[in-house]
Amino acid sequence: MKRSLSALVTAGALALTLSVTGGAPAGADPNNVNPIPGMNGQPRGLPRLPGPTEAVFQVTGMDSPNRTERYNMLGTDLGVMWDGNGTLFTAFGDSAGLGVPNLLAGSMWAWTSNALFRSGNHDPANGLRFDSFVPNPLPSPKIPGIEISLIPTAGVSVGGDQYLSMMSVRAWGDHGKWDTNFATLAVSHDHGQTWQQLTTTRRANVDGHERFQQNAFLKRDGYVYRYGTPGGRNNPGFVSRVAEPEIANIDAYEYWDGKGWKLNDPLASAPIVGGVAELSVNWSGYLGKYVMTTTDPTNSVVARTADAPEGPWSEPRVLVDTRDLPSAYAPMIWPYQTGDDLYYLLTVHNQYNVLLMRTPLDALR
Repeated sequence: MKRSLSALVTAGALALTLSVTGGAPAGADPNNVNPIPGMNGQPRGLPRLPGPTEAVFQVTGMDSPNRTERYNMLGTDLGVMWDGNGTLFTAFGDSAGLGVPNLLAGSMWAWTSNALFRSGNHDPANGLRFDSFVPNPLPSPKIPGIEISLIPTAGVSVGGDQYLSMMSVRAWGDHGKWDTNFATLAVSHDHGQTWQQLTTTRRANVDGHERFQQNAFLKRDGYVYRYGTPGGRNNPGFVSRVAEPEIANIDAYEYWDGKGWKLNDPLASAPIVGGVAELSVNWSGYLGKYVMTTTDPTNSVVARTADAPEGPWSEPRVLVDTRDLPSAYAPMIWPYQTGDDLYYLLTVHNQYNVLLMRTPLDALR
């Protein structure tokens, strides 16, 4: 890949890319990144952290055993995982590659808004190695002020079909905020190979639906629980639910108001947590509790626990201090949680790639 990279990018173009991305502060805007190891000012190899949390595997990028540069993914973010009938699906967000640069967004990278990998691996102790790839399954025009990105924020399998919750971003803002056009569902009937937006599920950033612009899914007792926040970070978090067969009927969703469930009334939803960013929720049989991961207002990676999907949720426990791994965000829980460790994917903005992390669950007791 080193030879093809030098052939595709001239020294002058690469220097311009580094000048655009190398000195930019970590933030919401993915255009201001440099994912090339050894040239982005970040140490090579997995970070070594104090405390019980470990980085155990490089999932994406040129330093990853997956060699995602083969798919023109030099850098990417998120890493939303779910079980799809025995297959581990992982959807990534904005990915930087080589090709026609997106100058409209002020970037020398060629960008895709989403990518999908499949794997038969259920054991995170072996890392996350991919078996197959679906490039850019839900394209976006990537035009600032119209739609700069269409990002997967959650995935779930229902009735043999795969569903993604997508966030249409109109513009990136400062300080971890972004403006969204709408949130929507997309569906695949062929094991994730092709996808269609369900336009009837689009909900604009108004009338209570602004609380569910970026989401997390949890399947439990015949329901799909949908956790939501407004676009950006350091927001309140909310929860709704729907019977599995009705997942594509937004009018059938119930919203937790702090005491009970209210049908088709997103304005009745009450915050279940505060000061959160991208969310991920799963059940831990080891703890006998639900676990929620996110980042807090200081950008530390934190986890909460609860006895019920709607809470009440515990105070946050720090898994990764922001001082030890600056610019980390979007901790997404591995869907097969059976042991005494919590595994999750974590994006590091300064490298603009995704790591697999492990934290002993006893740290949450």
